[in-house]
Order: sequence, then C-alpha cells, then structure tokens
Amino acid sequence: MSRGHRTVASFFLAAALFAPVVFSGCSARASYRVYDPGHEDYHVWDSNEGVYYQRWEVETHRDHRDFVKRGADEQKEYWNWRHGHNDDRH
Repeated sequence: MSRGHRTVASFFLAAALFAPVVFSGCSARASYRVYDPGHEDYHVWDSNEGVYYQRWEVETHRDHRDFVKRGADEQKEYWNWRHGHNDDRH
C-alpha cells in the first residue's frame, strides 16, 4: 500500500471512530428522567419535553429559566399544565 493510500485509509478510520462522538452532540447528554411528585410519575426530559416547557413559559408569560432552577411551586405549576397537554409525556 502506498503512503498516500495509508494516509487516506487512516483518515477514514479516524473519521469512523470519532463520528459517533461528533454527531451525538448535546442531544445524547440532554435526555434524563425527572420525577413529578404531584402526579407521582416520571417524565423523560428531552428535546420533546423542552418544546412543551418553552410553550408553557410563553403561555404563562414567564422569562426563560432552566426547569431545575425554578422553585418547587413553579415546577408543580408546569407539571399540572403539562398533564393537561398531550399524553406522550413518558
């Protein structure tokens, strides 16, 4: 195998090894379960739940803030609102 072919082969091997890391992005790290104590159930917090959360912020005229940084009362208000919107919350 010539030097040029080895370089190209090495490049493709490196690309194949690092592709999952590069393309996983934030979405791989952003999915986790959140417990809703008022309704005694869990929700998968992912980009889908994030859309509902942003909608709740807009509809209730709230500034954007990470869910985990909101107080228990506001989190409870969100879960009450969420249970009234769409059933694909698990």
